[in-house]
Amino acid sequence: MRTTMDAMIRIGIVDDHVIVRSGLRQFLAEEVDFRVTAEAANGREALDIVRAGEVDVLVMDLSMPGQSGIDALAAIKARHPDLPVLILSGFPEEHYATTLLRQGASGYLNKECDPEEIATAIRTIARGRRYITPAVAELLAEGVSAGIDRPAHEGLSERELQVFLRLARGETVGHIAEQMFLSVKTVSTYRSRILQKMKLQSNSDLTYYALKNGLIQ
Repeated sequence: MRTTMDAMIRIGIVDDHVIVRSGLRQFLAEEVDFRVTAEAANGREALDIVRAGEVDVLVMDLSMPGQSGIDALAAIKARHPDLPVLILSGFPEEHYATTLLRQGASGYLNKECDPEEIATAIRTIARGRRYITPAVAELLAEGVSAGIDRPAHEGLSERELQVFLRLARGETVGHIAEQMFLSVKTVSTYRSRILQKMKLQSNSDLTYYALKNGLIQ
């Protein structure tokens, strides 16, 4: 543990469940080098926190109403590429970790992890390093060695993954275009590209794939 002479790490918590934010805030308050300076319930509020410059590290969930953690991560890294973001998700590592690490996350932890590991991860990414658990390291190694055998969704780009998950949740092309500030034509192009890359035929196939692989609840 750091001494109080070391720099305080300002932390933002992003989760749509008040009880999760409360529990995490209480735990982090017990660490002498941590200070929770901001909280948000969704991705849009997370962006507001980042714009205000209130945090050194963001601890963010994936599954949230409105703008999801995946959408928020893309927007945050586009505007503030050096801000460390720790994903703290209810989804197991094998579902999202390697994809999100490639897209700019500084670390990925499952919510069932030991709370002390969250503290360790925050300190690690605050120093500009990535926090890779043994399980995620193994997944990354398997991805390198397996290559072509990676899950189909891991071959999608950042934008394609965002569109894919929205389509899988049943959102229309028009609604996705509005939410992502894109044209309907652009989203339709993404949809066609996603179906081609994943070798699927319809939105129903996308939903089935996402459910089968635990990418949506």
